[in-house]
Amino acid sequence: MRTFDWLVVAAYLVWIVYDGLKRTKSANEVEGYFLANRSLPWWAVGLSVMATQLSAITLVGATGQGYADGMRFVQFYFGLPLAMVILSVTLVPFFYRARVFTAYEYLERRFDLKTRTLASVLFLMSRGLSCGVIIAAPSVILSIILGWNLTLTILAIGLPTAIYTMLGGVQAVTWTDVKQMAVIVGGLVAAVIALIVGLPHEVGISQALHVAGAAGRLTAVDFRFDLNQTYTFWSGLIGGLFLMLSYFGCDQSQVQRYLTAKSVDEGRHSLLMSAFVKIPLQALVLLTGVLVFVFYLFNQPPMLFNREHADKVRKSVRAGEYAALDADFSRAFEKRREATTALAASNEDERAAARQAFDAAGAEVKGIRLRAAEIVRDVTGDDRYKQVTGDTPTPDVNYVFPTFVTTRLPMGLVGLMIAAIFAAAMSSIAAELNSLATSTVIDIYRRMIRPEGTDAHYLRVSRLATGFWGLFACAVATFATGLGSLIEVVNRFGSFFYGSLLGVFVLAIAVRRANGTGAFVGLLAGIAAVATFALHPSTKGVSFLWQNPLGVIVVVAVGTVASLAATGGNVERT
Repeated sequence: MRTFDWLVVAAYLVWIVYDGLKRTKSANEVEGYFLANRSLPWWAVGLSVMATQLSAITLVGATGQGYADGMRFVQFYFGLPLAMVILSVTLVPFFYRARVFTAYEYLERRFDLKTRTLASVLFLMSRGLSCGVIIAAPSVILSIILGWNLTLTILAIGLPTAIYTMLGGVQAVTWTDVKQMAVIVGGLVAAVIALIVGLPHEVGISQALHVAGAAGRLTAVDFRFDLNQTYTFWSGLIGGLFLMLSYFGCDQSQVQRYLTAKSVDEGRHSLLMSAFVKIPLQALVLLTGVLVFVFYLFNQPPMLFNREHADKVRKSVRAGEYAALDADFSRAFEKRREATTALAASNEDERAAARQAFDAAGAEVKGIRLRAAEIVRDVTGDDRYKQVTGDTPTPDVNYVFPTFVTTRLPMGLVGLMIAAIFAAAMSSIAAELNSLATSTVIDIYRRMIRPEGTDAHYLRVSRLATGFWGLFACAVATFATGLGSLIEVVNRFGSFFYGSLLGVFVLAIAVRRANGTGAFVGLLAGIAAVATFALHPSTKGVSFLWQNPLGVIVVVAVGTVASLAATGGNVERT
């Protein structure tokens, strides 16, 4: 990166922190700090909802996923529109009219304190860990791509976000999210334009997409019903539906967003905005990754994208072997580039033969990459290099897009894209920290430690809680570097808890005779069932998306039976 790019990134960070700090005047009471006095317009809330979900993991991980595996990941979101419609009809008016600060307050009103506390603790566990991953993902990548110290990178992302969230509350989170969404979308559009411009003059966008289709990168829907496949129409529609219902209906980081809206209707509109915009936006992210793949068919990429690991091998006793392999890779790439050019220019009669030559050249490139991955695994001890996504070692997937940005984009645009990665990270982190502080103060501190206190006291505690969770997330981030595909890791974390949390809300609303004992036992049973399912060797290959409906079913079934067996507790819905 050149000086001007650094100035762009610095200007962005100063602007975001300054804008967030301006919101402190609206955060001088508890309801203003946590819920913006329920005064925000639906479009701002809707953009904040999407910004919270569109983390740097999505921007970096999903573009890498698109590069390595094509458009299939978009199926993950097929359940989202239906989930948003269901929540708009049910939980949005329910929570809004209940005048709650957190989703878990309702569980005490319906059941008892222990159920509310357990649900809140599960949320704090899952979101605290996920927040650390959200910081770790861009930090690990940017530290390698930019040559920064890892701890410094973590602090550069985490601390500014914690500062403006501590001082400005949800107002700062929401309005900075709006600006950050503009930076992210602007950066993606600029990258797409640069990728198209970077194609050879004789290759148009239609020919580029034809090549991408021939490589299997444009297959967006897979109708096979296979529990071992993570991204299919059915896993996305069914498993994704339960995941989205859980995430947007029971996760405080999302519930808190639509509780800040001016009215029930505006809260509904904010969710429906995500229902109609999220899938096209995610498709744009994946398409960017697909275009990076096509770009690197004509422009030689690194043999492996993780520069740090490649440098370690070059300094090891296997440096000579790796260098020879790199030379083989260059020759194989030239062969693939010629095959790609021929495929792009082929007519219908020539297409079958051109496709066969292209596939053979691609297989040769993949084979060399996998041999390089074996050397890296032997030198570094990183067993993740046994995993493959598409034709790329899985750990490399997360470095594809940042490598393209920092080595192929023109001055100024590099700074904009790095700022967009920062924006994606900070928008998600801010929402997580604010929701973690809300649940900590409202569900734990105010309910069980100090029930009587002034707004000024609770505000001080809220800011301290935000700072604590910010430091906690930074600490987790320093240990969360040995993970696989980052876009999957964060959703795996969520799927471990979300189904069970959704189940206890279904139990509360739909099962009239459910009581506190049944809900508590059901929630514990759901977590235990999901843990067993996730960790048992016989289900190792089953997609994590199916953990969400499993959690719901177990909690409702066990909770209903335990309620009927209990001798006390509330038996009527309140």
